[in-house]
Amino acid sequence: MKNILIVKMSSIGDVIHALPVSYAIKETYPEAHLTWVVEPPAYDIVAMAACVDEIIVFEKKKFRSLGGFLQNFAPLRKKIQARDYDAVLDLQGLFKSAAVAALAKAPKGQKYGMWNMREGSKFVSKPVIGAHCHDHVIERYLDTARAIGCAVREVRLPIRVPEREQQLTRQIVAKAGANMDNAYVVLVVGASWPTKCWPDGHFAVLGDWLYDHGIIPVLVGSGPVESQKAAEIAAKMDIPPIDLVGKLNFKQLAYLFQQSAAVVGGDTGPTHLAVGIGARTVMLMGPTYPRPHRSLRPDGQPARRGPRLPRVHEARLPARSRLPRRHQARTGRGEAQGPRAGARCRLHLKLKKSRTSRRKFPCTRISSSSTRCTSAISCS
Repeated sequence: MKNILIVKMSSIGDVIHALPVSYAIKETYPEAHLTWVVEPPAYDIVAMAACVDEIIVFEKKKFRSLGGFLQNFAPLRKKIQARDYDAVLDLQGLFKSAAVAALAKAPKGQKYGMWNMREGSKFVSKPVIGAHCHDHVIERYLDTARAIGCAVREVRLPIRVPEREQQLTRQIVAKAGANMDNAYVVLVVGASWPTKCWPDGHFAVLGDWLYDHGIIPVLVGSGPVESQKAAEIAAKMDIPPIDLVGKLNFKQLAYLFQQSAAVVGGDTGPTHLAVGIGARTVMLMGPTYPRPHRSLRPDGQPARRGPRLPRVHEARLPARSRLPRRHQARTGRGEAQGPRAGARCRLHLKLKKSRTSRRKFPCTRISSSSTRCTSAISCS
């Protein structure tokens, strides 16, 4: 095969999981020209992959209006159809990736995708139901490489960090007050879903513990939300950590991970990057949606539920008639719901002046998915 197109327009973590497909293809077809179609956030990651020859950036926001679509469709089609591909791999399996795969010129029957393709994408690319269709997502991606004749001998993330980026990383860390030659642990403070974020207080305790053992805690992340989270972590620590949130690109972040003693973070792109490049990593997993799941026994059957433990810090909200008028829900059931339910516990701040507030409402936040108070921290 001379030309192969891979379509993966997803989050950074998902793109990292798909990159081993590039190594598998190049190992079997070393002369093949490998083109990726990605969205802008994933460009830097794919650009570090030694096996990728060309990157086409799909900017989805430019296609949201009719005028934007008419202006940008022709240039995108021209880039995609610049080559005749021997195979197209849709590793996204959604309508947007199917639209890109449909534009690509390839022989009939040489467009493949994962087994669980959605939104009509299976009518463009053939779903591959391989031997690993129920295994880890990386193996599911590699099944598409096997479908075009690749012999997958190992799972490898083909990432390289340019020398210039290594030097810039050392300069940035030194400016922040640390030396990369000393032992340090990287703490990835944020995640795309709140349910996947480790609490600030836990990070603070870990940071203090690291300092006590002669190891420097280094905070990384991106965006204003994670900057605020880093500031709250630093405020709870005895000694402020090294704060690099928003100061590193992905190439520099990869080098920081490579030289670290360990990386600790949630289920998010940077933590997956740390795993992929071989850094010692502790990934703290949380659900995308906080709903109960039943665990499975090794034979695949549902495990028996154990006894339900009491929730020590639960407290029912008072009846509608006992709430101030502006805090009463419009549902008529006397329980706080809707947009106010996920906000800071203003209700308790209002009620804590009363004699019963400390006894009945030991919390600071109301869960948006329940009428129960879920925090163990006092309102005071």
